[in-house]
Amino acid sequence: MTGRHAEHHAEATARPRVLIVDDHSLFRAGVRQQLADFSEAVEVVGEAGDGEEAVALVASLRPDVVLMDISMPGMNGIEATRVIKRDQPRVAVLVLTVYDARQYVTALLDAGAAGYLLKNVEIDDLTRAILDVHAGESVLDPAVSRAVFGRYARPPAPEGPVCELSAREMEVLRLAAGGSANKQIAGALGVSVRTVHAHMRHILTKLGVGSRTEAVVHGLQNGWLELDDLP
Repeated sequence: MTGRHAEHHAEATARPRVLIVDDHSLFRAGVRQQLADFSEAVEVVGEAGDGEEAVALVASLRPDVVLMDISMPGMNGIEATRVIKRDQPRVAVLVLTVYDARQYVTALLDAGAAGYLLKNVEIDDLTRAILDVHAGESVLDPAVSRAVFGRYARPPAPEGPVCELSAREMEVLRLAAGGSANKQIAGALGVSVRTVHAHMRHILTKLGVGSRTEAVVHGLQNGWLELDDLP
């Protein structure tokens, strides 16, 4: 395991348990085999060939991270993500697809996805992304993050937004919205990475979401965050 993977692994309470969802069995097998090379970092616990099977396996296997394709027969990845996040909000869904159109990114974020990657991603970067979303971080191309997140922004209520987060937790969320990783947030606040990780977990628990991406969307929708907070 590389040094950066070891750092992520140390931050997480346990290595993430991963479910691979794709309608091409050869692709699933290939991803599973490549992830096996990083077995100290992640654990593949199952595979699903369509959205309905994915929903059933999430309920029975309780994975930490779901690698989700979009285009599948029957229930597609967008609908499957919506159902999974409704029933198991703490599960992080990481989209892995060939489609890079903004409408797909937006639809998946609406459904509750924590991140969005293309299938040409290198296995090292995929592994890092799995560890990132497991640690509550966002995986979204900075070039599209402002445009995509911007559609969620709402002006605060006249009496001011009622925020259920502490002042320090809001500092962490605001820095996260700006694209800072946990290590960068720790440096900005003068605390340890472990402390930032704890704050992020508290944020996710209080908001009932499974990823930093969802927490940022929640903050924008409730007027706690503004477009100027985005990268």
